[in-house]
Amino acid sequence: MQSCKLEIFIPETHLLKLQKALQSVDAGHIGNYDSCLSYSKVTGTWRALGDAKPYLGKQNEICTAPEIKVEVRVFAENLNQTLQAVKNIHPYEEPVINIIPLLNEG
Repeated sequence: MQSCKLEIFIPETHLLKLQKALQSVDAGHIGNYDSCLSYSKVTGTWRALGDAKPYLGKQNEICTAPEIKVEVRVFAENLNQTLQAVKNIHPYEEPVINIIPLLNEG
């Protein structure tokens, strides 16, 4: 079955909500295991422009804050519902979600 990896950048305070959202759409299902993901601490930097309504920071100022990068495997057929589940709980106006196709299966 074709799959991809999602990299999701989110405040650490939202990790539990994200885990539940991913589990609800069977993201992170690998063989006889589910809810498989990994995360690491990172630092995010951005600047809110125009009509943006940032979760953190101010208009036209560089903002830097701790985040976590969550990595999870998703079946390609579940990609759209997984993206919607993430966006439903994500606090950012423009969540950063990278989609990376995987060549290895099984």
